[in-house]
Amino acid sequence: MPREIRMVEIAGKPDVYRSAVAEGRIKLKEETIERIKSGQIEKGDPLIAAQIAAILAAKRTPELIPLCHPIPITNVKVDFRIEGCEVVVRAEVHSLGKTGVEMEALTAAAVALLTIWDMTKKHEKDELGQYPTTIIKEIRVLEKVKRD
Repeated sequence: MPREIRMVEIAGKPDVYRSAVAEGRIKLKEETIERIKSGQIEKGDPLIAAQIAAILAAKRTPELIPLCHPIPITNVKVDFRIEGCEVVVRAEVHSLGKTGVEMEALTAAAVALLTIWDMTKKHEKDELGQYPTTIIKEIRVLEKVKRD
């Protein structure tokens, strides 16, 4: 079993266009979803806050995941859709570099979901201050592109 960790050497790889799309979901109470739709979350619009947080997270991924290379991100796009009692986050990251951007897309989606939770937690707690129905789930890479 290896006892050493190190970054992968990428110096000899050419810069190419790369993109990745990640998606995740947060299940919220029906009342919380209605509050989001009608602009009644006291902290402000959770989707706008989550969009900004996701972009920052994508740019800071190498600071959070120890062996990720810092890469030149050229674009981050974050979209949301509401499906029943779930908010679906879709994060797309683009780069012109030597390594893929799937970790940046995953990080963006995860942080967006966490931001939504933080913005809505007042309405998600039960009488004991717990979150029995709030769930973040299905964070995954939907697509990865590498184009020479």
